[in-house]
Parts: sequence; C-alpha cells; structure tokens
Amino acid sequence: MDSAGSRMPAAARTAALAAAALLATVVPSAVASGAEPVPRIDLTVLVLDDGGSAVEAITSELRSTGVPYRRVDLNDSRRPVIDAAFLADSSDSATGRPRAKYQGVVLPHESAFGPDSAEQAALVAYEKAFGIPQVDAYTWAHPGVGLDHTRDGGYAGPLDGAAASVTAAGRAGPFRHLDGPVTFEDNDPAISESYGYAGRPREGFTSYLDVPAADGGRASLIGEYAHDGRRELVVTFAYNQYQRQFRVLARGIVEWLTQGVHLGRSRNYLSVHVDDVFAPDARWDTVRNCTPGDFDCAGGDGEGGNGEGDNPIRMTAADARYAAAWQKAAGFTLDMVYNGGQGEQWKTEHGGTDPLAAQLIADRAQYRWVNHTYTHPFLGCVQDTTTVPWRCAKNAAGTTLWMSRSEISAQIRNNHNWAVGKGLSVDRTELVTGEHSGLKTLPQQPTDNPNLAGALSDNGVTWVASDNSREPQQRSVGAARTVPRHPMNVYYNVGTAAEMTDEYNWIYTSRADGGSGICETDPTSTCLPAPLDPATGYASHIAPREARTALSHVVANDPRPHYVHQSNLAEERLLYPVLDQVLADYRALFADNTPLVNPRQRDVGTELNRRTAWDQALAAGRVTAYRVGTTVTVTAPSGVTVPITAPEGTRKRLLLGTAAFGTPYAGARSAWTAPEALQTSVTLTLPTAPTT
Repeated sequence: MDSAGSRMPAAARTAALAAAALLATVVPSAVASGAEPVPRIDLTVLVLDDGGSAVEAITSELRSTGVPYRRVDLNDSRRPVIDAAFLADSSDSATGRPRAKYQGVVLPHESAFGPDSAEQAALVAYEKAFGIPQVDAYTWAHPGVGLDHTRDGGYAGPLDGAAASVTAAGRAGPFRHLDGPVTFEDNDPAISESYGYAGRPREGFTSYLDVPAADGGRASLIGEYAHDGRRELVVTFAYNQYQRQFRVLARGIVEWLTQGVHLGRSRNYLSVHVDDVFAPDARWDTVRNCTPGDFDCAGGDGEGGNGEGDNPIRMTAADARYAAAWQKAAGFTLDMVYNGGQGEQWKTEHGGTDPLAAQLIADRAQYRWVNHTYTHPFLGCVQDTTTVPWRCAKNAAGTTLWMSRSEISAQIRNNHNWAVGKGLSVDRTELVTGEHSGLKTLPQQPTDNPNLAGALSDNGVTWVASDNSREPQQRSVGAARTVPRHPMNVYYNVGTAAEMTDEYNWIYTSRADGGSGICETDPTSTCLPAPLDPATGYASHIAPREARTALSHVVANDPRPHYVHQSNLAEERLLYPVLDQVLADYRALFADNTPLVNPRQRDVGTELNRRTAWDQALAAGRVTAYRVGTTVTVTAPSGVTVPITAPEGTRKRLLLGTAAFGTPYAGARSAWTAPEALQTSVTLTLPTAPTT
C-alpha cells in the first residue's frame, strides 16, 4: 500500500502510544473497572489557522451560522500546545466519563504540524479515540490524502468556469442541499480566480464533488478519506469566503465536520422591497448627467426622489398587472413599500382617477405592504440647500433644526391609516422612512434626529429600515431596532436600459472616457475599461453583475432585504431580468429541500436580533453544549434563544414527553429554540448517534 503511514512507522508508533496515553489520562475509572462510559463531545469546533484564505473561509461560515469555535493561530509563538490535555479531559470524576473538547477539527492541510511532530500525533490520537472528523481546508492530490497524483489521470490548474458535479454520495450525504453542477466563478477572464488539483480516488476515498478526468473517468475536488481509524474531508482547490463555489459548498463542509449535529442554523434568504409605490420617481437627464429635482442638478430642490422634473417615472396599471403575474409565475412575493399621500396627490393632479392605485389595491392580497411615510419627506434635520452638498440648518443660536416629533408621527400614522382604509394588510411595527431619513446621514447629519425614536414609539414601530451600505449592523433607535437593507444597483431614476447604462457610465467611467471620474477618486470603486454600449450594456454587463451580487447575499445566510424602487417595475421593467436570473441560478443549483426563504421586514429584524444575542452569549462564554451518545444538552442564559441543527428524526424533550424538533431545511432540521417551562436546558434526542 502506497501511503504516508507505511513510509513513516515512527510516526505511526508515536500516534499509537499517544492514543493509549490519552485514553489512560481521561478515563481512569473506566480503565480500572473495564467499563467504557460513553464520552461527552462538546459542540465546539477547533480551528487551527495558518492565516490562509481557505481556513478563514470555513471560519467565516462557522461564525455567520452561529457555530461555536476556538481558533488557534499557528503563527503565534504564544499559542497553546496541541496535546492530550488541550484536546480532552474527564467531565465527571465520579464516572470517569471522558470529554472531547471539540466535535471537529479544521486544519490548513493534512499535516499542519509535520508528520513526525508530537502535536500531530496528539491530534491523530484524539481523533481516533473520539471519532472526531478533520477537514483539510486546502491540499493537493496525492496518496497521503487518498488520491492519485494529478499526473496519473487527474488535473492541476485553473478552475475558472469549470462545472463540477456533486456525486451520488455527496447528494446522499453532506451535500444533499445541492442538485445541479457547482460552477466555479469566472468574473474576469484576464486573471485566474481559482486553482485546484483533481485526483482520482484510491481505496478508502469517497468523492463528493468531482470533474472529468483525463482518462474519461472522474477526479475528486472534495471527498472523504477514511483511513487508520480516522476520517478527513479533503479539499483540493483554493478558495476564499466570498467566492460562490465556496459559499454553496460551505453548508455541506460544516455538516460533515459536525456530523450533522451543531449549534447554529442557516437559511438562504431573498426579500425585495419596492420603495415609492404609488409615488412617481424623477428621471435621469442624459444630457445634464444629473436628476432634475436633486440639489446638485440645476434648479434642484432636493425632492428628485418624489418625481420632480419633467416626465417622471411611475408604474401604470399594466405594470401592476405584470407584477402580479410575474410573482405568480416566479413563485416569489415582493414587498410593496408605499406612500399613500403621494398617490393621493398624483390622483388630484391627474383628473381624480388613478388606474395604478386601483389595480394595486385590487391585487392587494398578492403583496406584502410596508409603511414608507405618507408623502416621503426628509425626516432628519431641516436641510439648508443654499450650498452643495446640503447641510443641516441651524437657528441663530447655532442649534440644529429638526423635523418635529409630531410631524414625523403624522407621516407614519397617516400612511398606516390610509392603508387600513384601502384594505391593505400592513404591519404597524414595520417602517421604511424616505431615503432612510431620520437616521444619521453622513457626513451632513452624524446623529439620528432626536425626535425620531419618540415618533416611532408613538406609532408602535419596532423595526425601522436602514441602508446596509451605510450601516450594515443592526442597532437600536430608542425601543426600535434597525433592519439594514441592501441597495440593488438598479437605479431609482431610470425607466429604460439606455438611461440606466448612461448613468452607470457616468459613475463608472473616467473623465478621459467622458464620465464623472468618481471611480478614479473613490477607493471602493473601479472604472470600466471603456463605456458600455447604451443599447446592450444593461443586458450584457449591469444586470448579470447585479444578479451575481444578489445571489452572493442569498447564499451567505444573509437575511437582509434588498431594495429597489417602483420605477424599476415601470416602462422597460428593469428589475425583472435581474430577479429572473437570481431565481433561475438558485433553483438550478439547490435541491428542492433547500427553498428560498422570503421573510418580511419584522422577521428579518427578529433574526438579526437573535443572532446578536447569541453571539454575545458565545463571546461571554455563557453557553454550554455537548452530546453524550444520542442526547444533546444545551444551556444558555435566560432569554437567549438557541440555534440548533440536527438530523431528521430528532426530538425535543418537553416537560411531559417529546415532540419533533425544528423545521426541515437542507435535509436536516433546525430552529431557534429555548427550554420548555420548568426546564433550564434544551435537551434533544437524536435518532442515532453520529457516525464515528
């Protein structure tokens, strides 16, 4: 047998001796009596980090889904020594029950300490003694990891654009959430974005993700290598936490690492808020390169978003009918973020009728509705528009002038009452202010309007939207909490693809190419190599990029809504090609057991709030979780709900009897849960003990 083990008998002997020493140390009572108590496995992952992107990617998945982990920096000379005492001890001196401190181990590669090192031997012994899985985050194809060398019918090189297949074993096992091929990103043909080694499996290796081999067979990129009483998940391609191929595979890596039982949960979320419904939106001027009505456009007054200027963009009744039909065909619900007063004003100015409003109200049950204030005013400081950019107006004493609490409250209340009067089902706890105003707006308004929190409380608002590009973290506004939203790069002030491309060119091309040059001075922006063709640029460049960005949020366990404007459903209906691509790509990739979750604003706020409380409890060391055989026990601070993922068939212990645990998702069951009445811990019973 050609293996690393057969060539290193000294290392093998060292590992065997270490295993015996480990068992003798942690189970003295068992050794003395001949009994073998079932070990306790703590639900924490050990991450041995060399600073590489692969380990960081897996760590980011653990962190974002709420899986507890301990990170050891291998480059830190002061780090703890990985030995038997670090890895295990005895949890109960009376019974001698051994305790494994980590349920899984993430290594940079299969031999991070060197094959003959004492630390490597201790880790091998630990994994054997307790059946602990090990992920080799990134390595190359060779017999030491159960694969032939790439020269023996495999492949080594760039993987950009490659379509890898999830094998039958992968779909039946840890990657059961996937269905279609996993295509590696190829965003820029000028550079290599992914590199890998695909090797043909040897004895003991089960491939989960593979590509065609040179000899007509298949060569593995991810698979399990079972050998010498241990199991390793072998990954042989490079990646980082942002690449789509990692993001879609990350769930399966964690499921394999934790044997399907872990703290934390994740979903694939997509919600889309359509702002300014019933209101008109101003139109981009392709000659002046600005939006009439904006402060920085000649003659502007800052109300461009409310349809100032010539020829504003507003949905028609036909657009409303199309939206309803599209939702039904797509199996997706939009959130209509409405301004009732703007609609009333439009009706008054157009002969007292409004076919758009009549159609949307007739179809009201097909949408979710969110309060956007009655007439969409700026709810922050009083804006002084004598300068560009605007600034907060001050009184003679130098004190900032603010919109009053009563004015803000009236905007919220009147819009809610308008919706109730029209039969719209609206949740008063949800609010999106116009332009997210009232919240701090840098640089001009560095603090919230001090009257905002009181007005929110007056109207029972507990979830107020914010702009994720400005404030990605949830925070408190009085008794309310923010719900960050992702802005989609489909502009509010365009109705046609040509207008969209013109404005995009203005922002993303250099002065030399006729653009604004913003991309030359903004460190977060990159200039286009050449302006896009107005006739084709939206379909060929802008829409695919935005679809890719949105899907990257979906597959990152990010519940934050995306937002666009009613203008994107009007005229050439620019939003639909983006959403059609997102939905098509998602459904081609994921299995039916992993549907998109489409939460409303309050549900997103609740999810983010729970995550914050959970992260704080973990950081404070106030969570205890472990498995003994088929029993999982979790203790957390009172009031903190616990995220848990477990196999199908898991049951939760009640005060009397048990009940099915959680809800099904991605082939497992998961939930935010808490102890039942008169209980101090959450206790689950697994259908079987995880494989060791």
